[in-house]
Amino acid sequence: MALPLLLLGGCQTDHISFLAPAGPIAALQRHWFELLVAGLILVILPVLIGVPFCLWHYRAENRRATFRPDWDFALPLEFLVWGFPAVVVIAFSLLVWGPERRYSPEQPITDGAPLSVDVVALNWKWLFIYPDAHVASLDHLVLPKGREIVFHLTSDATMQSFLIPSLGSQIYAMAGMVTRLHLLADRQGRYLGENTQFNGMGFQDQKFAVDVVPPDQFEQFLTQAGQSNLHLDTQTYDAVRKQENGRKTAQTLLHDSNATMASFSAVPDTFFHDIVSRYDDSMPHDHD
Repeated sequence: MALPLLLLGGCQTDHISFLAPAGPIAALQRHWFELLVAGLILVILPVLIGVPFCLWHYRAENRRATFRPDWDFALPLEFLVWGFPAVVVIAFSLLVWGPERRYSPEQPITDGAPLSVDVVALNWKWLFIYPDAHVASLDHLVLPKGREIVFHLTSDATMQSFLIPSLGSQIYAMAGMVTRLHLLADRQGRYLGENTQFNGMGFQDQKFAVDVVPPDQFEQFLTQAGQSNLHLDTQTYDAVRKQENGRKTAQTLLHDSNATMASFSAVPDTFFHDIVSRYDDSMPHDHD
């Protein structure tokens, strides 16, 4: 009993898994996870039943067990061992490769106009830019409930992996490239976002808060960010780019030892493009 209780010590109350989905993509992932687990159970069930049965039936003291030294093939048994698992794998492959491709990260989820958020991966922090409002936030992503989000991601450091487990798909951010991810949050709350690609000594601290709020609170967030005294100019961004965790950067910028995140105003129209073109001059200005 002690070991299971010890393992439970690693559990947290935060929303950190697609098993507690806060959006349709994560809910679909949970559905497929449950379906695949059920399919795998069907595959291994004959083994779990057959091995104990054979050990019991062909025990030394069982005189009714038939000794067949020349036996080497049985079609029903071959199908059970190889054919049935192959059918299950093929069926799942066709379903995932076919109908479920509509949930590719680059595919829109709804017909409505999505909110655009530009994401810059840094060592060891995340910068989120709301280009329509010309504001940005460090290690704090605020999303309106019920509205689709299209993320445009790049890196101004090493390759990194962007993941919000409760919302769905993981995607990479790479210097000189722009990747696109569509997500939607349909439940209010605070969720965990993180980098899942090892990128050095500060990797374990590269996490960020994701707040899903009603639309009116989201507008308040944009308004408050627009009133920030921190303008995201070249000098400020040089401080943001410094290789350290986001908490330390926020404390330095705000001169507050208790700060954990920061907001920026006056973000230039070409800010995201300028970061991408630093590594690839051929990138177009319009990344939508």
